[in-house]
Amino acid sequence: MTVLDFMIKTEKSNAAAKSGGQTSTPPAPAPADKPLRLILLGAPGVGKGTQAEFFSQKLGLYHFSTGDFFRAAKKLTPEQRTAGMNEAMTYMTKGLLVPDTTVLAIVRENAGKLNCPQGFLLDGFPRTVAQAGALEELLAREKLPLTAVVNYELPMQEIVDRLSGRRTCAGCKAVYHLVTRPPLKKDVCDHCGGALYQREDDKPESIRVRMNAYQQSTMPLIQFYQKRGLLVPIQADKTPAEIFERTLAGLKAAEAAKERKTKK
Repeated sequence: MTVLDFMIKTEKSNAAAKSGGQTSTPPAPAPADKPLRLILLGAPGVGKGTQAEFFSQKLGLYHFSTGDFFRAAKKLTPEQRTAGMNEAMTYMTKGLLVPDTTVLAIVRENAGKLNCPQGFLLDGFPRTVAQAGALEELLAREKLPLTAVVNYELPMQEIVDRLSGRRTCAGCKAVYHLVTRPPLKKDVCDHCGGALYQREDDKPESIRVRMNAYQQSTMPLIQFYQKRGLLVPIQADKTPAEIFERTLAGLKAAEAAKERKTKK
């Protein structure tokens, strides 16, 4: 049984248990005779982070997030950081983008973790075709072929609606959403009573600028993986749980299509 087969079977069992009034329990990591190795793509607001958590928690996949590494680097002393982290900090402290070579150095420093028996998922990396090409060479050397590249898709207006509904507390920085997580009292934080406000980058006009920039920078990356037959597009217009089930089904269908092609 593959990791994917195990996960689908578990999800169906959990659904059956819920329909019968029983409480489902988190599954143990799946048997790893065929690890699942994924890259997750998706614009801000599509829920990619939540899907990454599902894969990590339910399947035991190693979750590699460049954002997490950069945030961790800020909290460590220079002596505690890796060479790649220290190099990244020289750019971050100046407000500059971390270059491809530095990001790749951090990935190489953690290449051993990609050998996780259950597999891995890469979140926030690669961001460019140059990074994708270097990653391809690294995975080839480590003999860790990718299973698929999942691209979560959502119409621009829905992304705008999701992100523009966010409100942040001026005091404790707690985040709310006018629709999915509203405060008990309008414009007032439940935790500290601070005033809620809309961040400048959460305003519709700012979001559209960010989304256009994302689409332009990501399209070459999508085409890169499309040519390699690895891209699995998933519509992200449902609840997180439904999107996760849809992702599993999409990966299973892609796996079956590869097997048919191999047999021809």
